[in-house]
Amino acid sequence: MSTTLRDDATRAVLDRLFSAAERDNGAFTELGSQLGSRDVSTIPTKELVDLTTEIYMPVAREVGDLLYLLTRARRPSLVVEFGTSFGISAIHLAAAVRDNGGGQVITTELAANKAKAAAENLTEAGLADLVDVRLGDAFETLQDLPGPIDLLLLDGWNQLYLPLLRALEPRLRPGALVVADDVITFADQTRDYLDHVHDPANGYVSVHVPLDDGLDVAVRA
Repeated sequence: MSTTLRDDATRAVLDRLFSAAERDNGAFTELGSQLGSRDVSTIPTKELVDLTTEIYMPVAREVGDLLYLLTRARRPSLVVEFGTSFGISAIHLAAAVRDNGGGQVITTELAANKAKAAAENLTEAGLADLVDVRLGDAFETLQDLPGPIDLLLLDGWNQLYLPLLRALEPRLRPGALVVADDVITFADQTRDYLDHVHDPANGYVSVHVPLDDGLDVAVRA
């Protein structure tokens, strides 16, 4: 059975974006040289956005496939994503929503050029009607949601995972999935988040998934 993720238009956009991201790998090394010994968690978000405005920061192909599978299985009415970048993960999420027969993806991005590019990529993939790309600070852009969150993807600045999760917790539907990317590679910046979702007293059941930079998948129990 064919799926939207394998449609020619969707696959062509993803192949183009993944190829561009691979060519962009050296940008992270250059960024590390610029930052030197600075602690990333202490750098203002606006400065980080300015430093990375042209850098691809995508999920890996296998992570995108997992996001598609989780979304198909959970059948969410509302998916929320923190950190759109150029739209790779949003395409996977929206493809699953389409194949589920309905739902909405709301994604937020602080860099204007990335939000614009993501919207264009979603249009090219034929998925723009399912995704609301919101430009600005996630703590502001995600205040107005049309309903409870069924699946939350955290893939923005790692040090903001826990504060944003706490802000959105009242909006999480029981049984909601919370997926956090980059939790192994950037363990120093995500430790407080992991401590929170791994403590049963906070109402989650979670598991590490050792794909790419490391995922943590939690269920709001």
